[in-house]
Amino acid sequence: MRRMRFPALDGLRAIGAVAVLTTHVGFQSGDALNGPFAGLLSRLDIGVAIFFAISGFLLYRPHVVAWFEETEPPHLLPYLRNRALRILPALWIAVILAALLVPNDKPVDWVYYLHHAFFTQIYVNGPTVHGLTQLWSLAAEVSFYLLLPFLAKLLTSYERPTRRAVRWRLAVLFGLTLLGPIWMGSITATGNPLAGLWLPGYIGWFAVGMGFALWQVARASGRLNPSLLDTLVKIPGTVWGIAVALFLIASSPIVGPYGLSLPSVGQAVMKSLLYTGIAACVVFPAITPTRRTVAVLGGKAGHFAGDISYGVFVYHLIVLSLVQQIFGQTLFGGSFAALFWPTLAASVAVAAVSYYGMERPIMRWGRKDRSYDVSGVGRESSANAQPKRIDDWTKPEVRPAPPSGQG
Repeated sequence: MRRMRFPALDGLRAIGAVAVLTTHVGFQSGDALNGPFAGLLSRLDIGVAIFFAISGFLLYRPHVVAWFEETEPPHLLPYLRNRALRILPALWIAVILAALLVPNDKPVDWVYYLHHAFFTQIYVNGPTVHGLTQLWSLAAEVSFYLLLPFLAKLLTSYERPTRRAVRWRLAVLFGLTLLGPIWMGSITATGNPLAGLWLPGYIGWFAVGMGFALWQVARASGRLNPSLLDTLVKIPGTVWGIAVALFLIASSPIVGPYGLSLPSVGQAVMKSLLYTGIAACVVFPAITPTRRTVAVLGGKAGHFAGDISYGVFVYHLIVLSLVQQIFGQTLFGGSFAALFWPTLAASVAVAAVSYYGMERPIMRWGRKDRSYDVSGVGRESSANAQPKRIDDWTKPEVRPAPPSGQG
């Protein structure tokens, strides 16, 4: 089984980035708090769950392939190097720009900017650093990056990938999806909001993608028999319809208030569960895509959008602050439309310049690969319904495992 790229995920990364941008514009304008579409706008932070599920799928899958093929898993140092090359350049530029361009309500010491630059802000109490508040999710994701090699070893070692072994590991990953709701309910009950930003509260979203990675490889290799999931593959519209229905439920007060008030324990648990289900329904059709799905999400537009989605995520709050300053919009007192379109357009422009002018050259230099793209280079003239055989995100350096009994 060869390593493959999944082009339909490109468009989903872009959708996740735009969702996060939209919910922040809604918050800053006040429409996500008390506007006519407050419920929909406030729950578009679902983009974070989509990001996490995609990361879980793409980063865990090389370990599963190595397990099935009895080869060495991705090496730790190249894996960490590639992750650093992907996220650090744009992050550090964003931290500098926020320090220079985005005013804060109160003076902020430079130490708190360093916390954001090195993913430690979710572990310390400190002032709000405007322009960088969305980076809590990146800090949680980096925690997953560090955990993944060890978690993958636990899940792919000690026995051969038999049908029973695959089913057992799928059950373990399903169990991890329940850890997030339990954690968030406990944190809400004990009144420790800072811990609500830590990885245990979101490990279930990563586990969704990890479970899909294991299922996809197992089905492709014949380790699992056809199931209901194979039927759902053929009706992606129905699966996405379920995601929309779950999102509408999540947009009601059942998962908590739209404003800054704290949710109840039950609301916190319900939000985590619903977001897990939504992420699963959004991502699943893209890992086993129909030709039309690939054409829509993985064509040239999707490829471009997937490439710059990280930049949109990292820079958009800085852009939003500048748009507010230029148009004289006040916090909670602006116009959503007047903020959204300039913020989206400028964020896309800044992200494109960042990606093509800095991020991609640095990744190509660090990987020693002059053709590398985050989303893979779409050389085919037409979209292919099957995942392209181009390595994505991690470029694991897989070598045959030594014979049994040798070091």
